[in-house]
Amino acid sequence: MASSIDKSIVFRSEGSRDGAFQLVFAGRLDSSTTGGVWRRATTAVSSAKAPNVIVDASGIDYCDGAGVALLLQLQRLQNRAGGKLEITGLQPEFAALLDGADPGAVDVLDATRPRRIPLAEEIGQATVEVWRDIYTLVAFVGELVAALAYATMHPRSVRWRDTVAVAESAGVNALPIVALVSFLMGLIMAFQAAVPLRQFGAELFVANLIGLSMLRELGPLMTAIILAGRSGSAFAAELGTMKVREEIDALKTMGLDPVRFLVVTRVIAAVFMTPLLTIFADLLGLMGGSVVMLSLGFPLITYFHQVQYAVSYGSLVGGLVKAFVFGILVAGIGCLRGLQTTTGATAVGESTTRAVVSGIILITITDGIFSVVYYYLRV
Repeated sequence: MASSIDKSIVFRSEGSRDGAFQLVFAGRLDSSTTGGVWRRATTAVSSAKAPNVIVDASGIDYCDGAGVALLLQLQRLQNRAGGKLEITGLQPEFAALLDGADPGAVDVLDATRPRRIPLAEEIGQATVEVWRDIYTLVAFVGELVAALAYATMHPRSVRWRDTVAVAESAGVNALPIVALVSFLMGLIMAFQAAVPLRQFGAELFVANLIGLSMLRELGPLMTAIILAGRSGSAFAAELGTMKVREEIDALKTMGLDPVRFLVVTRVIAAVFMTPLLTIFADLLGLMGGSVVMLSLGFPLITYFHQVQYAVSYGSLVGGLVKAFVFGILVAGIGCLRGLQTTTGATAVGESTTRAVVSGIILITITDGIFSVVYYYLRV
């Protein structure tokens, strides 16, 4: 059977002869012609199921990487079937190109279905990945603590100009979104609480609810979540881009520690800005609650005195301690995911997503730990 696939390439499968299945190639076997004969040649070898296959390549005038890939694929198909494939008549320069090629590189051209992973294997892989991530996190915490201790002992080693720039972008520029979310949070909570409390004539205690919830819980929590989605992702994207462009490797080559050079400035900026943003969020939340109390007919001075009666300095300090820890978590996990960025077109996006998800999870877990500790300490 003869078939002229292209004006510059001829492919024939001559069937079995002397116990061997024969294929004949003639003409140019390059990137423009290989695609036309690829499916026919591989189908012929797979369907023949012959123990021996001979490829007559004496008529090939030119062969490039695409042609070599086709010959390697034919060899791989025949070896997988337990047979043998022999290529005869190939010109020496093309044979040298074939001998120097990597047979494993053609695996990506095989359009077979991916192997289905059993459930037990998936659970095992996920468990190993979690433990590996925990190990990496613990190692990074140790490096960060050492770098912060060194910065405390040697303040001049800190790049304060970059720290101020990061504080401006991560803190000052986040004021509008923090203000909007906090104000609406106080407004919505006050409205929601006023409805059931009105049944008992206790609308005045809406002020207690707003004061306690904003200062102790929602103020630092919402600020940290906003920073995780805004600043933590930015840190991961910045360091991830530097990792992809090999700038971090260049820093290591120059003898500079990436954690001390890049991470410390961002952590210091987040540690200082998160409590300040939390205070700002507390004030805006109380303002949102005051709008509802005014609409219910209560004077502003009454709302102020009720909040002052319900809230102590311990509540404010407890919320600021949370904000301090949340700032370390947001900056640390964002920088860690950025440093873990791999190569590829989607690597930076994956690191950014992991930074936001990991940051929110750690913030939630830490907030729960704080709640239990505060309960037993009666704070």
